[in-house]
Amino acid sequence: MKKEQKDAIFANPLDKVATFSFDEKVVQVFPDMIKRSVPGYSNMIGMTGVIARRYWQPGTRIYDLGCSLGASMLSVLHQIPEVGLEIIGLDNSPAMIERCQQVLDQQVAEKQLTEVRCQGVHLECADICTAPIENASVVILNFTFQFLPLEQRLPLLKRIHDGLAPGGVIVLSEKVRFDHSEQQDALFDLHLDFKRANGYSELEISQKRAALENFLQAESFETHHQRFKQAGFSQSSVWFQYLNFASLLAIKAR
Repeated sequence: MKKEQKDAIFANPLDKVATFSFDEKVVQVFPDMIKRSVPGYSNMIGMTGVIARRYWQPGTRIYDLGCSLGASMLSVLHQIPEVGLEIIGLDNSPAMIERCQQVLDQQVAEKQLTEVRCQGVHLECADICTAPIENASVVILNFTFQFLPLEQRLPLLKRIHDGLAPGGVIVLSEKVRFDHSEQQDALFDLHLDFKRANGYSELEISQKRAALENFLQAESFETHHQRFKQAGFSQSSVWFQYLNFASLLAIKAR
C-alpha cells in the first residue's frame, strides 16, 4: 500500500496552472490536502456515519457519490454493524477508485473491519450523473456536488430523490458562498487564514485557487434549499457549518 504524502502539489512556481484534476498526484496527497484545506472535515465525515445509522433502512442501499478514498464509507461501516449492509461507492477518477480499494483492503488487513463486512461494499468508476441510483435510503455527496456543472445539479438531485425510499435522506457537504458581501469576504479571508495556519504558503494558496477557478462553483444555502425543494424533498436543513464549509441534510417524505 502506497504511503500517504504531504500535499506539495502547488509548492513550486508553475508556468501554467492547469485546471484541478483528481489524478494520481492528488490521490497520493489527498488525505493531507483535504485535512489542511477543509475546515471541519473530520467532524462532517464522522457524523456522516452517525446520520447513516439513523436513516438507513435494512434491505436498502447506501450510495457514496464521489467516494474518493472511502472516508465516508468507512464512517458508515464503523457505525452500522449489520453484515447485510450494502454500500455502493462511485467516483469518476480511476486513480481514486484504485486507491479506495487499497484503503478498504488495508482496513481488513489491520482488522479494523472484517472481510465479510467489506463484501457489501461495491466500488465503481462511473459518472454519478448517469449511474443508476436504486433502492437507496441514504445517499452521500461529500464535497462532490460543487464540482458538477450547474445544469447537472438539479437533474441529479431529482434522480436521487426518485431512487430513495420514503424517509430516505441525502447528506450534502459543500463549500458555500454568502449573498451578503461582507459575510462572504470575512469567511473567505478566514478560510485563507485556516490554510496558512495549516502550513500552506501564499504561492500554494494562489496557485490552487487558480486551478479551482471555474471548476469549483460554490452556492448559497438558499440556492441549495430551493433546489432540494424543486427536486421533491420535503425538508432540508444545515446541520453543520465551519467557516464557509457546511453540510446539509435533505429528507424525502414518507
